[in-house]
Amino acid sequence: MAEPQLPGRGGGPYGRGGAPHGGAGAERLPADLSWLNEAGRRIGTTLDLRRTAQELADSTVPRFADGAAVDLLETVLRGEETERWQGPEPPALRAMAIAWIPSVRVIEADPVGSPSVLGPSYSRDALVTGEPVLVTRTTPDDYLRIASTPSGAAQLAAAGVHSYLVVPMVARGVLLGIADFVRSGDRPGFDRADLALATELLGRAALSIDNARLYQRERDTVVTLQRSLLPRESPPTPGLDVHCDYLPALDSRVAGGDWFDVVALPGGRTALVVGDVLGGGLPAAATMGRLRGAARILLALDTVPERVLARLDLAARDLDEEQVASCLCAVYDPADGSCALASAGHVPPVLVGPDGPAHFVDLPVGGPIGAGAIPYDGTRIVLPGGARLLLYTDGLAKTRRGDLAADLERLRREAGPVLRSRPGPEAAHLAPAGRYDDAVLVAADALDGAAAAEVRVWDLPADASAAGAARRLVRDQLARWELTDLVDAAELVVSEMAGNALRHGRAVGPLRLLRHDRLVIEVSDRGPDLPQIQHASLSDEGGRGLQLINVLCRRWGACRTAFGKAVWAELDLPRTTRLA
Repeated sequence: MAEPQLPGRGGGPYGRGGAPHGGAGAERLPADLSWLNEAGRRIGTTLDLRRTAQELADSTVPRFADGAAVDLLETVLRGEETERWQGPEPPALRAMAIAWIPSVRVIEADPVGSPSVLGPSYSRDALVTGEPVLVTRTTPDDYLRIASTPSGAAQLAAAGVHSYLVVPMVARGVLLGIADFVRSGDRPGFDRADLALATELLGRAALSIDNARLYQRERDTVVTLQRSLLPRESPPTPGLDVHCDYLPALDSRVAGGDWFDVVALPGGRTALVVGDVLGGGLPAAATMGRLRGAARILLALDTVPERVLARLDLAARDLDEEQVASCLCAVYDPADGSCALASAGHVPPVLVGPDGPAHFVDLPVGGPIGAGAIPYDGTRIVLPGGARLLLYTDGLAKTRRGDLAADLERLRREAGPVLRSRPGPEAAHLAPAGRYDDAVLVAADALDGAAAAEVRVWDLPADASAAGAARRLVRDQLARWELTDLVDAAELVVSEMAGNALRHGRAVGPLRLLRHDRLVIEVSDRGPDLPQIQHASLSDEGGRGLQLINVLCRRWGACRTAFGKAVWAELDLPRTTRLA
């Protein structure tokens, strides 16, 4: 058995190129340097770890070796900060790339993407010592130290492998992985000149791999922040079946900034919001989180999309970052199946009919959020049972061709067949092959009447009989819903609401009753002022209505609507009748 050479451990000094000065080493030096420079240009063309590893393997076969394999540490693949490895056992590795000529393809190797299995072997020695291992001429005992399994050793012998080299990859003083090389047939064995060339090449490749690791870590940080700022689950959506999906960009420079939200509004209404902050990276992700939070607060106070966007634009001007964002806001009302929409520089939503083709919703487009181009105009459509409304960001459609109109047309053309064939579509089902930006998809299915939430709406008389009529309507409806346990509390609540609407709201509006996961009572009026609980002294005859509602109900509130305002309150359903 030829003793393996471990440079720095008795291997002896050697000159430039890895061989003693003069002789054959000097003759091959110009060709070696030419190959080294060419290989260096081929490695690291992207910031993708897997591609960089494959470029390293491909650049060495067949010019330098007959077979090559590249393994990277698991910590590198996770983009983690790595320190000099120390310990009795080698760190976990994963096979990243393989290249070989046909005659050595039969050699047993860990499949690309799988964990590398290291028994007692030269690869293990290289990881433990941090030094390369050179076997100039193999023997049967060497085969076991190369392959670490009897079957692998037999395959090495059958392929005629006669020389072996394994070199650790180190960048900035940190171990990143190893690369193995073999030669077979009539080819000369590896010598110290080859070892020096391989060490130099892997030093350059290690810098590219470490840059890719740092880049991957930056992207993962952006995506982690982005995902943490997006909703983890959707609230109950009466009358709608909502599916949301987010696809991060592969490039950290454009990742971050796209968002979606599903907000439960009073009276069983649901707000669907998608937005896209211009730019990418951590600043865009942070701005996205602030805009999403502001939009949720504004939607709790106003259900009119165009007014929400106008106030969001004003709020965006106070952000430290001078960034703009597109935004699309839709508010669905299960009482009549209508959907109010407004757009701030956003791509148009797509409506897929129950049986017909998909088409863009004709929607006025205002300026982006933060640009100061208010006011905004809205529109209202009706979603029939079985229809699907598609809200998305432009990353779901656009490619690097730069023709957004053509990309949107492709999306519209494919939306109907794709979405109708999938009950819960993912963004990947509609994304183009050349997608490079973040992508958000919100698909809202309008449920048929039998499956929709139970909503009842009545017009109340515009006189003193409004409170009595409201109590009677609520009592009769709760009896039909078999919720008689809630009758007393519901009558008190609706009586106070109707009285306040008649007294302070100029004109009493409709009464709405919703049974979904809770019982919701809502009374509208045309008054502009939102009610607040007042401090009432012992001598005051009034001012305690909202205090009573606050005590009886799980929660209550008020918000502006297209025709005035609505005051609402929620009562928990009895456990035996609570809907799933």
